[in-house]
Amino acid sequence: MVRERYNASLIVDENLESGRSDKVAIRTGGEDITYAQLAGRVARAGHALRGLGVRREQRVLIVLDDTPAFSAAFLGAMRIGAVPVPVSPLDRLANFRHYVRDSDAQVAIVDVALVPLLVEAGAGLDLRLLSAGGLAEGADAFDAVMADQPIELDAVDTHRDDAAFWLYSSGSTGLPKGVVHLHHDIPYTCETYAREVLRISEADVIYSTTKLFHAYGLGNALTFPYSVGATVILRPGRSSPDGALAIAETERPTLFFSVPALYRAMLAQPAADLSSVRMCVSAAEPLPSSTQERWTERYGLPICDGIGSTEMLHIYCSNRAEDIRSGTSGRPVSGYELRVVDLDGAEVAAGIAGELLVRGDSCAAYYWHQHEKTKRCMRGEWFATSDRYRVTDDGYFVYEGRVDDMLKIGGLWVSPADMEDVLMRHPDVSEAAVIGVTVDDTSRIKAFVIPAGNSSADETMAEELRRWCKVHLRRYEVPHYIAFVEDFPRTLTGKVQRFKLREIP
Repeated sequence: MVRERYNASLIVDENLESGRSDKVAIRTGGEDITYAQLAGRVARAGHALRGLGVRREQRVLIVLDDTPAFSAAFLGAMRIGAVPVPVSPLDRLANFRHYVRDSDAQVAIVDVALVPLLVEAGAGLDLRLLSAGGLAEGADAFDAVMADQPIELDAVDTHRDDAAFWLYSSGSTGLPKGVVHLHHDIPYTCETYAREVLRISEADVIYSTTKLFHAYGLGNALTFPYSVGATVILRPGRSSPDGALAIAETERPTLFFSVPALYRAMLAQPAADLSSVRMCVSAAEPLPSSTQERWTERYGLPICDGIGSTEMLHIYCSNRAEDIRSGTSGRPVSGYELRVVDLDGAEVAAGIAGELLVRGDSCAAYYWHQHEKTKRCMRGEWFATSDRYRVTDDGYFVYEGRVDDMLKIGGLWVSPADMEDVLMRHPDVSEAAVIGVTVDDTSRIKAFVIPAGNSSADETMAEELRRWCKVHLRRYEVPHYIAFVEDFPRTLTGKVQRFKLREIP
């Protein structure tokens, strides 16, 4: 239980008190930053923000790639009782405008290359910009405003239930929604998933291809390692399959975090030396069994797939290294309860699909400026995930798709996830996404396929995939239409945007 008066920025101080001041906290390029140096940067960032007039509970927008500046800004803002709001540096102008206005941030800390975009996004508003990584017109240099600040700063005496930070959830439609998390949410995820599933310790070296602005990446590469004094590898720029494998070879991580699409893309690269890795982890969307099996065959390392969400902060149901059930999201993490319910909210029997509800103390307090959505999704102690799951007789949770993605064909419900998994088992398929379409007032199945390698994308291949599906699926699950594409429309975190697939003729 987190004590009543608690500030989440103290996650760094605990390493100094435990004798880890000289332990490397961050490895980035050719620079190593110790926990003592990190604590100094956090203090300087807090002093700098306070000097700019940032006060308790005011939001600080953070538009930074994975660099030490992110950790300093994020923890420094919480240190003074302010509320950091990290967003993706790869986002578009319309969303940046939304973030500035919705959060009412007075200060934004921004990668230097993005300053012109944020100047435009904040036009007409009293927004002070700090540029990280260099000087830019319209902004003060973040390093410069921190340079002469003291390296010590007492944390503001916040309550464990005070707002600590926001994360924006992009969802599938509409503008991103601000998810408000509290100070106690961070240690809760560290004491549950990080300790039970990862078994993280100060001996670990962590690399995450998912960025810090995302809930999954924030836990992987900031809160979890800092909670035990582990070392984090940070690399700015887009994560690529060849780049991720190269980092794993040269930096020798013990914990390797990525997402299904990137794991599959890495399998198309030459095999790398991953002998340092003791656990691979996947989240953000379900891991296809075919990817799990190919990865394990190549590297002798199973991937621990799990399900989490921005609202729950991190993974709450997961496979374990010693208990991998391919094609499932595993079992609930200690500290979380899961229920599968029907449309009336009644719990369903094992083997029956329904909406997944989860209960655990890392759940967000509410959606900012989204009162009606908060009431729909946060039902007392339970969060309604909008994910459709079924539970096996022995307690493993199997993903069936989003609640609004299920297809009814000929009066029978079918799961896109099942069909996609079968398609991706074919050697000529890299990825697949299945949606429902209406043709002549009749419901039909359409599969979008990204071919693997130099596979031909023509009607001959489409017929081959239909034959494949007829062998491995039920009759009514075979796609009526197959379209070949170079890539899918995706969110910034890589999730397929099915609503945009429906717009493709």
